[in-house]
Amino acid sequence: MNTHNDNDLLTRLKQSDEEAFETIFNTYYASLCLFGSQFLGDDAKAEEITQDLFVNLWSKRDSLHIDRSLRSYLFHAVKNQCLNWIQHTKVREKHAENVKERFNREWNESDYFLEVGLSEKIAASIESLPEKRREIFKLSREQGLKYQEIADQLGLSVKTVETHMGLALKQLREQLRDYKDYFIGLVIFRNI
Repeated sequence: MNTHNDNDLLTRLKQSDEEAFETIFNTYYASLCLFGSQFLGDDAKAEEITQDLFVNLWSKRDSLHIDRSLRSYLFHAVKNQCLNWIQHTKVREKHAENVKERFNREWNESDYFLEVGLSEKIAASIESLPEKRREIFKLSREQGLKYQEIADQLGLSVKTVETHMGLALKQLREQLRDYKDYFIGLVIFRNI
């Protein structure tokens, strides 16, 4: 296609002429896919990049500024997108390699199975609290009620609720002291 026709097609494209867009697409699509495939060695990805280019060409037609031939612009755009994709793939592969290496180096199955035993131990420790203390603890930690709300609900003073919570936390702290390193960030041990 000659430059004169390209300029005419670009002018018409900017005016939302669908026929001009279709002509550009039919003229360059196959060549751009082949060009991208030579960069990537992946026909499907090259086609995806070319399709994205045409979608952007249409959606940004109003603000399109091309200071070279349309042909040159399209081939440069595909080349740049292919290079970006290659770079992104390298970064992603490097990250996956780093994660795999760290996992292989640091992985210890007991770290993952401890959680099951620990949650059972926490549940058993909570159940071992005296009835009223257990009820107050659960209202606070499981339902998120404030001390005043618990006091109102149970007909107790706020001071009594505070005392029961303090004693519950102390008892849990003692029963679970062997696991304290694993409680960082856990809600039930905010105040331990």
